[in-house]
Amino acid sequence: MAVPDSHLVAVAVLGTLAVIFFSVERVAPLRPRRAPLLRRLLVNAVISASALGAAVVAVRPAAAAAFAWTSDAHFGLVQFIDAPAAIRAAAAFVLMDLSFYYWHRLNHRLPLLWRFHNIHHLDPDLDVSTSFRFHFGEVGLSACFRAVQILLIGPSLGAYLAYEFVFQANTLFQHSNIKLPVKVERILNRLLVTPRMHGIHHSEILRENRSNFGVVFPWWDRIHRSLRLNIPQSRVSIGVAGYSLPEDNGLWRALVMPFRRQRDYWTAPDGRRPERDEAVLGELPSRMVE
Repeated sequence: MAVPDSHLVAVAVLGTLAVIFFSVERVAPLRPRRAPLLRRLLVNAVISASALGAAVVAVRPAAAAAFAWTSDAHFGLVQFIDAPAAIRAAAAFVLMDLSFYYWHRLNHRLPLLWRFHNIHHLDPDLDVSTSFRFHFGEVGLSACFRAVQILLIGPSLGAYLAYEFVFQANTLFQHSNIKLPVKVERILNRLLVTPRMHGIHHSEILRENRSNFGVVFPWWDRIHRSLRLNIPQSRVSIGVAGYSLPEDNGLWRALVMPFRRQRDYWTAPDGRRPERDEAVLGELPSRMVE
């Protein structure tokens, strides 16, 4: 799978977005910071670099092999759509996002996958740097998913690259700690997963952690009844309760944690099991609150 020159432009745009989001969240934070920033950034940078290496070694070759086969065999769901190329590309875009919704849910439900995905969630704060923080093991395992995704859907290379760009851009946005006016975010949330929506997904409370799985579009959570928007951000504690000690977010511990015996994820070291006081909730789970 050759990398077109436009790929370099996409990387530059995404890098610029990351810098902009990082700058804005420093002056207009949605949630107060809980951990020292520089230490977190160092840990997240190294974990992210290892994830990028795994993507180059595993994900990209798997995607290239899948594309080579589907191109030769004209295989995949969208290949059977008798419609103009633009319609097939749009269908592929939507199906790719839906399949990522299911993959994200699996990462929370299957113990093996959660061991690795947990490293993304145990970050004690949520900001744009968290969007790159994935364990190299999770990225390696996702290579199989990427290959199956391409084989089943059969997107064109253009549709695949377009989705990848939007996927990465919105991953930066939804993980950012930018405080937008809630009325503005409600409008954006009709089309995109937004910071308030995804912040709830990073809550240390199990029921909230297992909600809001959308990656680009928020519709899948509405359809699958996994949407939860009625929790005030001031009440959201980011992280994983069972791994909430400062040393749990150290670089070495985070890298080796999936290979060690796992704790009870949802019970804090002091025995406390975080729960939500329903008196603070908005009336409708589908309506975003401040």
